[in-house]
Amino acid sequence: MAVAVMPAMGPTLGSAAGLISMLEEEQVQLQTSALRSLNAVVDTHWAEVAGSISVIEALYEDEFFASRDLAALLASKVYYHLGEMNDALNYALCAGSLFDVTETTDFVQTLLAKAIDAYIEQRSDAKTDDVDETDKRLVAIVERMFERCYDDGQFTQAIGVALETRRLDKLQESILKSGDVVESLDYATKVCQTLVTSREFRQSVLRVLVKMYETTEGVEPNYLNMCQCLMFLDDADGVANVLTKLVNGSDDEQLLSFQIAFSLCENEIQPFLNKVIAKLAPAAAETPAPANEDGMDDDTKTEDVKLEDTTSSNPSKLLRSVLSGALPVNLHLEFLFSHNASDLLLLKQIRAAVESRNSVCHTATVLCNALMHAGTTVDTFLRENLDWLSRATNWARFSATAGMGVIHRGQLNEGRQLMGPFLPREGGGGGQRPSPYTEGGALYALGLIHANHGDDILPFLLESSRSSNNEVIQHGACLGLGLAALGTGNEEVYTDLFRIMRTDSAVAGEGAGIGVGLLLAGTGIATKQQQILNYCHKTQHEKIIRGCGVGLALTAYGREEEAEPLIEQMVRDSDPIIRYGGCLAVAAAYVATGNNAAVRRLLHVAVSDVSDDVRRAAVMSLGFVLCSTPSQCPRVVALLSESYNPHVRYGAAMAVGICCSGTGLKEAVELLEPMLTDAVDFVQQGALIAMAMVMVEQTEANVAPFRKRLTNHITDNREVTMTKMGAIMAQGIVDAGGRNVTIGLRARSGFPRMTAVVSMIVFTQYWYWSPLSYFVSLTFVPTAFIGLDAKLKMPHCSVTSHCKPSLFAYPPAVTADDKKDKGKVVKAVLSTTAKAKAKAAKKARESAAEGGGDVEMETDAAKGGEEKDATDGMDVDGGDEKKKDGDDKDTDAAKKEPEPTKEELANPARVTPGQERYVKFDDDSRFVPIVSGKAAQTRGFVVLKDTTPGEEVEYVTTTKTPAPAGGAGDAGGAIAAAVEEEPDAPDAFEFDPNDV
Repeated sequence: MAVAVMPAMGPTLGSAAGLISMLEEEQVQLQTSALRSLNAVVDTHWAEVAGSISVIEALYEDEFFASRDLAALLASKVYYHLGEMNDALNYALCAGSLFDVTETTDFVQTLLAKAIDAYIEQRSDAKTDDVDETDKRLVAIVERMFERCYDDGQFTQAIGVALETRRLDKLQESILKSGDVVESLDYATKVCQTLVTSREFRQSVLRVLVKMYETTEGVEPNYLNMCQCLMFLDDADGVANVLTKLVNGSDDEQLLSFQIAFSLCENEIQPFLNKVIAKLAPAAAETPAPANEDGMDDDTKTEDVKLEDTTSSNPSKLLRSVLSGALPVNLHLEFLFSHNASDLLLLKQIRAAVESRNSVCHTATVLCNALMHAGTTVDTFLRENLDWLSRATNWARFSATAGMGVIHRGQLNEGRQLMGPFLPREGGGGGQRPSPYTEGGALYALGLIHANHGDDILPFLLESSRSSNNEVIQHGACLGLGLAALGTGNEEVYTDLFRIMRTDSAVAGEGAGIGVGLLLAGTGIATKQQQILNYCHKTQHEKIIRGCGVGLALTAYGREEEAEPLIEQMVRDSDPIIRYGGCLAVAAAYVATGNNAAVRRLLHVAVSDVSDDVRRAAVMSLGFVLCSTPSQCPRVVALLSESYNPHVRYGAAMAVGICCSGTGLKEAVELLEPMLTDAVDFVQQGALIAMAMVMVEQTEANVAPFRKRLTNHITDNREVTMTKMGAIMAQGIVDAGGRNVTIGLRARSGFPRMTAVVSMIVFTQYWYWSPLSYFVSLTFVPTAFIGLDAKLKMPHCSVTSHCKPSLFAYPPAVTADDKKDKGKVVKAVLSTTAKAKAKAAKKARESAAEGGGDVEMETDAAKGGEEKDATDGMDVDGGDEKKKDGDDKDTDAAKKEPEPTKEELANPARVTPGQERYVKFDDDSRFVPIVSGKAAQTRGFVVLKDTTPGEEVEYVTTTKTPAPAGGAGDAGGAIAAAVEEEPDAPDAFEFDPNDV
């Protein structure tokens, strides 16, 4: 029986024929020994073994064979090498404990992944958390996988497997068994957004995590993460309870409540925050305040807290001022005004390069100015170019007026006063009524100013929409109402917007459709969705259908699988405009989820739909779905960017711009570069805009070549209009907000920002309707470090940026010399002039010879004048040699001084996303962030703890000047005065064809 011991022959075995023949022996010992030996050599001799797979299977099926599991393992390996993974997994499961999950071979790792996928599929199909309904063998594999992770100390991997397999019990077990429960809870909260594709299961996970935050013994609750979880569970009561507990606690807990409030505001879900404000319990020392003059209570009215009004020491009132959004908005206004670095000379060069008769580029220049000064309240360019601005007519005038809303965004208290010259006079007096285009643009501007904080302006906008039947005014009023009531679902506003939509006016109906979408953003109310969709099938106006399609897409925001009935109905509609809206609905519903099913659906539409518009929208929507992982998007759309269809190429460019906005991602830049020189003008336009989105707030070393390209496009008189328009828009985006903002579709928590995502979807519709391009301003996020103490004031303090100041400095300002051509123009000098100067010089020399030294000084002066005139008359190299030498000496002296390796940034300071990792608090700093450790931040609103509370605190003085009385100042009054009245309609007459 010595022949039964043959494993040592495996490594040098030339053929497995002998071992295979032993499988047909009758002695069980020989069969078992052969199976064991074949298992050792099957990786190299699987082709021979495969010929006898039926014999191996027969051994496994023999119930009386003692080594059935060994036969199953061998069969599994053979099928693995044959590529039959389903059979390989089946036999691996039959092998029981012999299938060792701790091995690191390709065979084990591949089948483990296959087993987990099969387990997940069964769990998903069962729609239940009951493990008993799942294949017991798969359960055993998964259980052993968890044990392996525990033994190896890979608790983060165990958490990931638990989330993927939907095992909430194992999720809790993995967190509790880890050495650092707090770290594991934070990790689970973070990966929950990317690993969990089902919204329903994600909510179950968040509930479990909140419960663990609250009940785990010996662990300090992370209230910041807890409130983030509660916010996305729409649990206003839970957030209010946590904030009430903290704000009534110790000094540190009060500071933490402020930091949590700022973090919640960053997600821009203001309707939820209004619920929290209403449910906040009053502080212990707070007495009920009397009703306001307008009769409204503080809980029902948004508190318009000015920056100078935050002197109140009542923590509860301060907390409400943060949650209402009034304080953050005012602080951002102060920062953007004080740090404004817009280059007015650059704007003047753009204005000079734009042909006055080209209304498209004129409108783009006005947009560029609005974006470059977004939120800064600086309208200097408008004041200095009133004559040029007054050339705008009709819809160009509508857009120019709306641009004022972008510049003054956030002026919640002064918004109506600022736009006063553009609005109808109260009581019908006070001069002539503005043009309908001016008035409509002003109502749109009010919406931009009060976006997401429009409780106070809603009554006026409603009154304006009802008091006029002019479709232009109604269009502006609808957009303003949608922005002011964003996501609130206000029934009164919905009724008014739907009434305007049903008037069947193309212009007003389009605005009403988009306004309804903004109003119902994220609500997903099926009855109203169906009501709007039914009207789309009734109307014949494409503009109304398109507005309603975009509006329906916005209602699906963040609903994920709950929006599937609406999406399915829209993408299968016979009308391409509704299918277009269906693609946008996929983008809104699955934004930042990376959902594989959504990506597959969009890719299928992108290559199969017969409408170019639908295909373009499908590719563009990929950017929204993948924006949680920007590095994936360039790979997904790489082939689409080379499509023969220019609409698909445009969509690929915009997808990359949306997904990778503000990242400066190298892969995104490489993909967009070839499209900047595309043969089709609108593809170039999209690539320029997308590149600007990617490069915003990046280091100047990376942005400088792109800026030069933009300048070339803008100043080239032969450039096509579409490309020049894209270059001007891109210039506004890359220098947006005084060069102090970036585009942020996601908050620091990783969850999407509702206002930004919704606004970006509407911005993409500038393709059809250019006034919608102003929506991009609502995606801007100030790149600021704003430190606040217990009084929510900005103390004098600083942080240190541990890198060279030039790395993240503002780009150098454009000088007058930059606008000159490289080839200098030589001024012509007439021969008579030269003769006259020579004659004067001769007389001066003769006078000098006669008059002596006193006149010699005059002669020298005359010579100097001659030389100056000659230099002025023509550009020569020799004339500037001395000056050039002097400049070179100064430059050399400057180069000898080494640039410092760090920089102190005073509060408030500009801190770009790329710079944040270099910015730290000094060890001896008096003010330190209340949230320390890995969660500490040096960008955004940072609540600071005073380490020496007994000392006096100096605060930063405000620099933002109040709005001038009577409106937007000279710019507003002059523009309004330049408005021309619409011509009267001709008198009634009868037409007789016989008279012709």
